[in-house]
Amino acid sequence: MSQFLQVLLSGLATGSIYALVAIGFTLVWQAAQTVNFAQGEFVMVPAFFVLVGTNILGFPLALSLGLALLLAIALLGAVFKKLVVDPILPSGGISLIIATMALGILLRESVKEFYGAEAQPFPAMFPTNPINVFGAVVSMQDMLNLLISLAVVVVLTLFLNRTRTGRSMQAAAQNPAVAEILGVNVKRMVMYAFLINAALAALASFLITPVYLAKFSNGETLGLVAFIAAIVGGFNQIRGALVGGLLIGVLDNLVATYVTAEYRAALPLILLIFIILVRPQGIMGTSEGRAV
Repeated sequence: MSQFLQVLLSGLATGSIYALVAIGFTLVWQAAQTVNFAQGEFVMVPAFFVLVGTNILGFPLALSLGLALLLAIALLGAVFKKLVVDPILPSGGISLIIATMALGILLRESVKEFYGAEAQPFPAMFPTNPINVFGAVVSMQDMLNLLISLAVVVVLTLFLNRTRTGRSMQAAAQNPAVAEILGVNVKRMVMYAFLINAALAALASFLITPVYLAKFSNGETLGLVAFIAAIVGGFNQIRGALVGGLLIGVLDNLVATYVTAEYRAALPLILLIFIILVRPQGIMGTSEGRAV
């Protein structure tokens, strides 16, 4: 029983980080009706901002994290929206999807050229000492990652549901034309969605990189798993992205521990196929009608 609890908690910790990235997919979809296939690279890049700060500029870790967060929000949020999304969006969603794919490749190869192809150690923000939770021995880092990720999701949900700005963002996402008639600054609300997405990606980067090291290719796997998590949970629901991320994290750990670790990479794809066949809108998603 203690081993099962240990595997469960570890899976929840990893899944909560998947959920942060998956929520970013959902926010961008709601704001621009497109999929950002550079999302995985948006998680990979902030870790290297931190390494530049600590290893090259000699800044303390706390300052490097703060500057990396601000850079991520500015470059992966505001600049991404202004220079990539705004000019291409009128041409249609497919053009923008292709553009985000190209951006992902550009970011990945740029980091590889600048910092090298080898995995780099990343300073841990939390103690890695093992702690006892109801008989299960788990890493304090895993537990804090889980608690921080869940707290961020709760705060984001409260912000969107309980504040005027959050409700305006939801209105702008659901029906921009009506929202604008009601006095909502739709362009500003869409920008907020991209800034929040960049902040979530940076936070996910800071939490997961100490575990998996900093490497230029990290974004490929993480982006794919988070994308699948968003679909499994329900692409048009933030709570769906949370459920999808946690589910994949837990199932991945359970299968690797009790079945086999050989095919764990295929698990998200198998789950995706199953969900598409049984419930195409996702576990928590709602059907979206479309006129044809």
